[in-house]
Amino acid sequence: MITVNDLCLWYGNTPALHHINMTIPDKSITALIGPSGCGKSTFLKTLNRMNDLIPGVKITGEVLYNGKNIFAPDVDVNMLRKEIGMVFQKPNPFPMSIYDNIAYGPRTHGITSRIQLDDIVERSLRDAAIWDEVKDRLKKNAHGLSGGQQQRLCIARALAVEPDVLLMDEPTSALDPISTSKIEELAISLKEKYTIIIVTHNMQQAVRISDKTAFFLLGEMIEYDDTEKIFAMPRDKRTEDYITGRFG
Repeated sequence: MITVNDLCLWYGNTPALHHINMTIPDKSITALIGPSGCGKSTFLKTLNRMNDLIPGVKITGEVLYNGKNIFAPDVDVNMLRKEIGMVFQKPNPFPMSIYDNIAYGPRTHGITSRIQLDDIVERSLRDAAIWDEVKDRLKKNAHGLSGGQQQRLCIARALAVEPDVLLMDEPTSALDPISTSKIEELAISLKEKYTIIIVTHNMQQAVRISDKTAFFLLGEMIEYDDTEKIFAMPRDKRTEDYITGRFG
């Protein structure tokens, strides 16, 4: 689904990512782990060019999505972000109704039929495992939902435009254990349809839900393998030191 070749990134003159190479398989969950400030979120945001929005960013190398370099001059960034959606650390529902939150993306892509929008809203909320909780209050403001519900709403909003890939930047770090468990169950069910890449500081979460894990340190990807192998038999001493809690 995504192949990264010799990716480097600088914020001005400050290097943030060094020569990242990896292949991310389709319909799987890939976890990005590592201490704070090691480049995980920077890498994640590079995959749908969110870093374009930061002044002074310079990127070399390539990210191939379905075989095409996302940095090519003819790439439509809006279409790229439709196909590679993002869910952020803090739930960020728009200050509008639950229905309009979900319908917002499809409307911006030209869907105006009420019947079609109704179908998209219901399907997206069902896929995000929140339909039964909100189906009787679709016209209510989304800010009235709990934190865990808001995060599932944001996932539904990302799903509404039918992406192929879902990027999740620490989606459970602001949530309580019950909401965290719901998001994890949701991620596992969604990988039947989507490719998911998740940044997490929670080692147990990476073990529970991911198929592959990449360990980042100081802007480098130290190790990338099947999650089971990374946690049972890491090849690099730095990986072992991190996952056993010696630093980070």
